[in-house]
Amino acid sequence: MVRSSSERSVNLILIQPDEFDPASERVALSGRRAAHVIQVHRARVGDQLRVGVVNGPMGRGVVRELEPGRVVLQAHLTSSPPADAGIHLVLALPRPKVLGRLLKDAATLGIKRITLVNAARVEKSYWQNHRLDPEWMREQAILGLEQARDTLLPRIELRQRFRPFVEDELSRAPGQRLLLHPVAQARCPCASQEFLTLVVGPEGGFIPFELELLAKAGFSPLTLGHRILRVETVVGVLVGRLRI
Repeated sequence: MVRSSSERSVNLILIQPDEFDPASERVALSGRRAAHVIQVHRARVGDQLRVGVVNGPMGRGVVRELEPGRVVLQAHLTSSPPADAGIHLVLALPRPKVLGRLLKDAATLGIKRITLVNAARVEKSYWQNHRLDPEWMREQAILGLEQARDTLLPRIELRQRFRPFVEDELSRAPGQRLLLHPVAQARCPCASQEFLTLVVGPEGGFIPFELELLAKAGFSPLTLGHRILRVETVVGVLVGRLRI
């Protein structure tokens, strides 16, 4: 008998494509995910949990086997992931301790392209931190997707040369171009249906030369109000105002 447990399936259990056997529709979980099913969901054989394949469909997974450190699910994948938020987030590389939270939040909010860029007020040592390892950043994004019940991983790119990035790439950005700057005078607009390229600077903002380059690329400074917000707060407020 299959027993529904909606109260136990708050998050989405993400499966790597090579873990899923399409013939049997089964997947064996171990490590963090198995511990989550056992300790957080407190699942039993027959329970249904929300599952999804990374960059693929979503559905329900029925618990077929349960033992310490190992869980076997039979997955029925019948639905599509949520829609892309239609946002390219360009973010001056933040402090390493903040980076993980920002990547998780951005993935949770449905942002599918993230570019981490250098700027004059970005500490050079940030670029040497182990958190820029692609696998580490991917894991942070996966945690955000699990929270949001989404399967589509964002594309995360690094750009250490500010001027070529602005002149060669941002100058051709599609849709609406928005730049958040702490001392700007113009207010950020509200909800928009256009594709958005959002540029958020480092703590302290961009220097005048960088602002001039961005202005030539079609980005005029905007503000969210009189309060100076942390970078990790700005991203959520921005998407809340423009999309949700």
